[in-house]
Amino acid sequence: MAQRVQGTEDLYGGYMRAWQRMQDVAREVFGVYGFNMIETPAIEQVATFVHGIGESTDVVRKEMFRVFSGALVESLLAKGSEQGLKAKQRLALRPEGTAGVVRAAVQNNLVPQGSAPAKLWYAGPMFRGERPQKGRLRQFHQVGVEWLGASDPASDAECIVMLMQFFERLGFAADSLRLVINSMGDGACRPAYREQVRSFILDHASQMCDDCLERAELNPLRAFDCKNPHCREVMRDAPLAPDHLCDECASHYAQVKRYLDEAGVRYEEDPTLVRGLDYYTRTVFEVEVEGAGVGAIGGGGRYDGLMELEGGKPTPGLGFAVGFERIVLALQAQGVDLGAAEERCVYVACTPDVRASVFGTVLALRNAGVRTECDCQGRSLKSQFKQADKVGACLCVVLGTDEVAAGKAALRDMRSHEQEQVDLADLPSVVAQRM
Repeated sequence: MAQRVQGTEDLYGGYMRAWQRMQDVAREVFGVYGFNMIETPAIEQVATFVHGIGESTDVVRKEMFRVFSGALVESLLAKGSEQGLKAKQRLALRPEGTAGVVRAAVQNNLVPQGSAPAKLWYAGPMFRGERPQKGRLRQFHQVGVEWLGASDPASDAECIVMLMQFFERLGFAADSLRLVINSMGDGACRPAYREQVRSFILDHASQMCDDCLERAELNPLRAFDCKNPHCREVMRDAPLAPDHLCDECASHYAQVKRYLDEAGVRYEEDPTLVRGLDYYTRTVFEVEVEGAGVGAIGGGGRYDGLMELEGGKPTPGLGFAVGFERIVLALQAQGVDLGAAEERCVYVACTPDVRASVFGTVLALRNAGVRTECDCQGRSLKSQFKQADKVGACLCVVLGTDEVAAGKAALRDMRSHEQEQVDLADLPSVVAQRM
């Protein structure tokens, strides 16, 4: 029997309704802030992600799914390497959404010189070759926001406020959300800070794991994210980014906090928060749910140099992404079922002798915008009533010989079991009103 790939899930029923609900809430909340939806390909050139995410990250080095055509696979097996492949032949499934959106903005000139910022949001599957575990899949789903062309600290705060409103609209208790923020500096002050962290790691080399020693040469700040408890203990004494910000970055960070205070948003400062991707500059943030046990359910930050890395003109940018699967788990921990509410529907039941009359009635109801179900298996009337209960119908339209002859239908309330006679001509409007 064919089986799905390990680390992937089928979305259907309540799970699919939860994914659709998340997108609906995103459309409502982000739309108020002026964001429009974008969809980029799930497959991009490898260079798109290497430029943006960073060649030293685990995402690029270990987790990215590479894609090759059948003919290329044979060539690669024969040569034993990718040497000679053109950039357009080096493809990967997207491990995150930002790099692809920024590539699209550059290629389609979405932020022409002197224009208003591009405010975009997306929803879709991402792919990483990780070891599958709770809340961490090989194909997972994200909703994200990218704001290209905005440099003011108010936009950082506005982005965070919008994110917190999004979480509350999904059903999270406000006091259960833990927002953590930090500033990572920029090209003016971060290089010197990185060198200080690198020197600290090498000074404590005997106490650090092999991965952290490798990170010291590739990206020392990633050592703050090490999962090794002993490394985390050592890194508590490492130099911290907020203590080494230049005047401009320090001022930017102070203004972001001031705006958050004005908006009444609770936050904690964590000077070790670095996020996992190389493109971040200045403001970074993450959100966790107290007691959910799933880690961060979303986060993001500013990436003022990413447009240039993707071949565009210098353009400031910021954004965030949230994980669907982790959000569902975190909401369940709070007793909230995001996919519980199924759309109300009507069931049309009939006796066998008038089955031909059902087609027009069902069509009229659907044309009136009413979700309508009916029997397509020749069930008995009793079985049809049971089926109406199974599909969650709130009303049942019953057609029999007498009703059809009189041009009427019996309309039954499935909860109270009260029943009334309605003219067939008026049925669509009556049902739509009752719904």
